[in-house]
Amino acid sequence: MASPAVEIEVGPRVVRVSNPDRVYFPDHGWTKLDLVDYYLAVGEPIVNALRERPCMLHRFPKGLAGDKVHQKKVPSGAPPWLETVSIHFPRFDRDVDEVCVTELATVIWAVQMSTVEFHPWNSRRADVEKPDEWRIDLDPGPECDFATVERVAQVTHEVLDELGATGFPKTSGGSGLHVYVRIAPEHGFTDVRRAALAFAREVERRSPDVTTAWWRKDRDPRKLFVDYNQNARDHTIAAAYSVRGFPDGRVSTPVMWSEIGDLDPHDFTIATVPPRLERLGDLHADIDDAVFDIRPLLEWADRDERDDPASVIPDEA
Repeated sequence: MASPAVEIEVGPRVVRVSNPDRVYFPDHGWTKLDLVDYYLAVGEPIVNALRERPCMLHRFPKGLAGDKVHQKKVPSGAPPWLETVSIHFPRFDRDVDEVCVTELATVIWAVQMSTVEFHPWNSRRADVEKPDEWRIDLDPGPECDFATVERVAQVTHEVLDELGATGFPKTSGGSGLHVYVRIAPEHGFTDVRRAALAFAREVERRSPDVTTAWWRKDRDPRKLFVDYNQNARDHTIAAAYSVRGFPDGRVSTPVMWSEIGDLDPHDFTIATVPPRLERLGDLHADIDDAVFDIRPLLEWADRDERDDPASVIPDEA
C-alpha cells in the first residue's frame, strides 16, 4: 500500500509529494522523502548550479531498479509557475520546452516527478547558443583507477593556473572528476569545444595517463579520457550538488583543489553533503566572479589544426 502524500512548503509554493516512503537508495534505505530533504538542505547551491539553464531531468519512475528516463520535454500537468525555455533541435526540426530552474520549488517538483539527477546545459536561456561554462570532464577508462584521475586533475590545475583561469572542481558522482570554468558568453558551442579540445591536448602532452582519442574502441582502457565533447551543444553532465542514480545515494560534490589526492567519491552522499556544506559553505559560490577569456585556447586550437588538419572539429548543426 502506497504511503500517503505529503505537502512540502518551498518558499511561496506548496509541492505535493506522493509515495514519500518509496525506497530510492536501497544500500541505506533512503526514501523519496529523504531525497526531497536532501535537496531542501542544499537549496541555494543547487539552484545556483542550475539557474536559468535548460535542464534535462534523469527520472526513475519505478525507482533505481527500473529504467531511467531522460526527460527533456516538460511533461503535461506541470504547475503554471514552472519556468521553461524553448530549445530548437535541428536534427528533428522541432522545438522543445525544457525545465529552467529559477527557484527551489522547481527542484522539489522535479523530485516529485521521480527525478534523481539534474543535468543542465552549459549555457543560459538568455542566449542558449552561447555557453558561459567550459566543462573539463576527467573520465577514467574501465581499468583506470581514481588515483590516476587525481594525478590528471593536478596536471589540469597546473595548466589552468598557467592560463590564469580559475577552475572549480567537483566529483562527478561516478568514477571521475569535473572542473568548471566560467567564461564570457561570446562564443558558440563549436568554438568552446575547440578550446576544450586544445586544452585536453595540452594535458595529454604533459601526462602519460591521458588520451584524447574520440572513439571508445581506440582508447587504452587504462587511460583517462579528457572529454572535451561535453562542451558540444545539448551535451549535459550532472550539476554540482546533483544526486546520482546509484544505490548508495552518491552526490556530485564540489571539492577543494587541496583535497584532491585524498578523495573517495563514495564519501559524498545525501547524508554527508549537507553537513559538509554547512561546514565549508558552497565551494562554487564565487564561480560567476571568475570569468576566463578563451581566446588563448582558440589560438592553441588554430595551431593544432594547422599541424593536423584532420583534427578540425566540424560546425555543429
